[in-house]
Amino acid sequence: MRIPTVVVCVLVLVAATPAAPTAVAAVSEPTAPATVTNAPQTPTTVPDSNTTAGTDTDPTAPRIVGLLPNPVADDDAGEYLRLSLPPGNWSVDDGEDVVAIRQRRAGTVVVTGEPEAPSVPTSGRVVARGLALSNAGERIVLRRGGPNGSVVDAVEYGRAPEGERWGRNEDPRWRPVGLELRDPVALGAVNATAFVLPDAPGEPVAPIQGADERVFLAGYTFASERVAEELIAAHERGATVRVLLDGGPVGGVTTRQAALLDSLVAAGVEVRVIAGPHARFRYHHAKYAVADDAAVVLTENWKPSGTGGGDSRGWGVTVRSPRAADALADLFRADAGWRDAVPWERYRAGRSFERTDAATGSYPSRHPPTEMRVERVRLLTAPGNAESAVVATVDDADTRVDVLQPTVDDGPMLASLRRAAERGVRVRLLLSSAWYLAEENAALVADLNRWADAAGVPLEARVAEPAGRYGKIHAKGVVADDTALVGSLNWNPTSARENREVVVALEGEAVAEYYRGSFAADWRGGRGRSSRLEELPPAVAIVAVGVVAAATLFLRRRLTIEDTDGEPSRDDTDRDGPIG
Repeated sequence: MRIPTVVVCVLVLVAATPAAPTAVAAVSEPTAPATVTNAPQTPTTVPDSNTTAGTDTDPTAPRIVGLLPNPVADDDAGEYLRLSLPPGNWSVDDGEDVVAIRQRRAGTVVVTGEPEAPSVPTSGRVVARGLALSNAGERIVLRRGGPNGSVVDAVEYGRAPEGERWGRNEDPRWRPVGLELRDPVALGAVNATAFVLPDAPGEPVAPIQGADERVFLAGYTFASERVAEELIAAHERGATVRVLLDGGPVGGVTTRQAALLDSLVAAGVEVRVIAGPHARFRYHHAKYAVADDAAVVLTENWKPSGTGGGDSRGWGVTVRSPRAADALADLFRADAGWRDAVPWERYRAGRSFERTDAATGSYPSRHPPTEMRVERVRLLTAPGNAESAVVATVDDADTRVDVLQPTVDDGPMLASLRRAAERGVRVRLLLSSAWYLAEENAALVADLNRWADAAGVPLEARVAEPAGRYGKIHAKGVVADDTALVGSLNWNPTSARENREVVVALEGEAVAEYYRGSFAADWRGGRGRSSRLEELPPAVAIVAVGVVAAATLFLRRRLTIEDTDGEPSRDDTDRDGPIG
C-alpha cells in the first residue's frame, strides 16, 4: 500500500471522530402556514384546513413576520411577536393564551408583555400584552377575529436559540438580536494606495498619523505599541478616537494586549470589546480604520506580526474618499453602539490574561505600495453580503482567478472556483504552509489538483513556500480578471455567516495588476508541496502516521490557529475560531 494512501485514510478516520456537539439551525423556505425549527431535520409545514394561503406572496396579507421566544434576560423578559396586519380585528394565540388586536390602519404590530425591554423592536405599534412563548418550541396562530376565527397564518418553531430572533423573510432566519444585515455599499471611483505586508508596515498607520478629526479603529486583536502611540497622539491633537475589538479572541486576550488597551483608556481613548451573552457576532474579525476622510481595509491584525510587518503575508488598501470613510464610520458606529460592545475598563475587571511574546521577524520590501485610481469600489460585509459577492465575482470571471487564503473549507466559494475552471478560466489557489495548517492544506492541494487533472480543467493549487519573503500566508484576497477583493473574510462558513467581516471590492486594471503581481511572486515560491511523509521510509512513515493521527485528535480539542504575536494559541471555547 502506498504511504500517502495510508496517511489519507488515517486522517479521514481522525477527521470523522466526533468533536464537541454544536447546535445546528435548519429553517425551511416559508410557505403559508410557515414552519420554523432549529432541529437538524428538514422542517415541515403546519397543515390546517382553515389557514388562508398565500401570505408570503401577498405583501398586504396578515402574517407573523418575526418572533423572539428566548431572550437573554431573567424570566425571558422581552419576548415578542411581530405581526404585519391590515385593518381589522385579529387575534394571536399559542394554544394557551390569546391576545386580541384591533388594527385601524395597515402596519406592523409588536405583541409583548415587556414593551420597555431592550430586545423589543421600536418600529411598529406595540400591544402591551404578551404570550408566554416556549423556549422548547410551539405553534403560534394568527386568526381573523377572535379565538374561534379562521386561521390566516401559523408558525411552528423548534427549540429556540438563546438571544436569537426569527424573521420570516430573512436569511438566515435565526439571527442574534441587534444584528442587522447590511447591503453592499457602492462608493464610486476613488484614489487609493494598494500595499502588501510585511513589505510596507508603514502604510496602515500613515492615515492615522495625519488625522485630526476622527480615528475609528476596528480589529480582532490589538497588540501594536506603534499604533497605540499614534492613536494617543491623534486624541491629543483633538481627534475623536475610538477602538472596537473582539472580547474573546481565540486563545484569549494577552497581557501585552491588555496593557496597551489600558494605556489607551488611561489617555482618554474610548475602547470597547464585543463580548458577552448579547454578542451579535461569533467573532468581531474585521480589520479596518477610518482616519478623517481615508479608509484603511486590511487582511491583517493590529499587532507586530500583522500590521507591524513582523511575520504575515497580508494585503491592504487605503481608500481616500469621504464616501468610503463615512460608510465605514457608519458601520463602526452601528457595531460599537449596541449593548454587546462593552467598555474595556468594565470588561477587564477581574480577568486574567495570557502571557506571550511579540513577533520580531524582519523581511525585505520587494513589493512597494502604489498609488492609483480605482474605477469602482464596493464595501462588503459579513454576515450578509460578502460571501455572495465573492461567489459572484468568481462566477463573472472570464480569464483568470487568483486566490490567496490561509486555508479553504468546502462550500460556495470553493465551488465557484471549480465552476470557473470548468468553463475554462485559469484558476490558481495558494494556501498557507504554517505548521498548524500544513498537512490539511497539502491534502486539499492534492485533492484539488487530482480533480483538475481528471477533469482536464485549468485549476492549480499550491502550498506557499515563503523563502524568507514573509513568515506565513495570512491574507484573504482574490483577483478575478480586473477585480480585487481585499479584507478579513476567511473562506469558511463561520467567517462568512457568523463573524463581522469587512471586504472591499476594487475594480480596475491597475489595482488588479498590483495584487496579481504580488500573488505571482508568492505563487512562484509555492510548488504544490505535499506531505513530507511521502519522503520517509515505509516503517518510519507508518509510525509518523500514528503521530499525525494522535496530534490531530489532540488539536481537535486544542486549537491549531495562531492568534497571538507569533505564538500558537489554544481555544478554550466551544466554538470554531477564525484563522487569525
